[in-house]
Amino acid sequence: MYLVTDKGVVLFDSPWDTCPFQPLLDSIEARHHKKVIMCIATHSHEDRTSGLDYYRQKGIKTYTSKQTDEISKEKERPRAEFLFSKDTVFTVGKYSFATYYGGEGHPQDNIVIWFDKQKLLYGGCLVKSAEAKELGYIAEANLIEWPKTIKKIQTKFKNPAYIIPGHYDWSSTKALDHTLTLLSEHGKK
Repeated sequence: MYLVTDKGVVLFDSPWDTCPFQPLLDSIEARHHKKVIMCIATHSHEDRTSGLDYYRQKGIKTYTSKQTDEISKEKERPRAEFLFSKDTVFTVGKYSFATYYGGEGHPQDNIVIWFDKQKLLYGGCLVKSAEAKELGYIAEANLIEWPKTIKKIQTKFKNPAYIIPGHYDWSSTKALDHTLTLLSEHGKK
């Protein structure tokens, strides 16, 4: 996901493979006539952090939580240049968005991004698409805390107009409820 502002483009998470790093930047610039100026990774997995080193070398400011950085360092994954230790509000151009850590889930360090004015929640891999049939990769998941984290997010961000999951379709606002259903079904296995 990315946000186009009058100051430049903010990228949320990075591609997994190295091949699309530059083509993504080129595509965004060709389409919007703006450069990517910032990238925030929502957790430490490769499908969120792989491009951080590359983007930093391109002069793009890269951000993660301190918790994500500690895991990335331990697992020798790419790391961001800038770190935040608590929920943080960023303002870029005319847009503001906030990071929120509701607790452990898909991995222990996942955050979500909330755009209050637009009522948009970017859930990353913590939130499963309404079309998802399973939880996906759960080797680093906390399956006990994950439902609690989703419920905290539902309480904090009521009635989102859009919910963007980390993978698949985002046309349904039922993704949080569906994530809870998948977690419940997994617990019954």
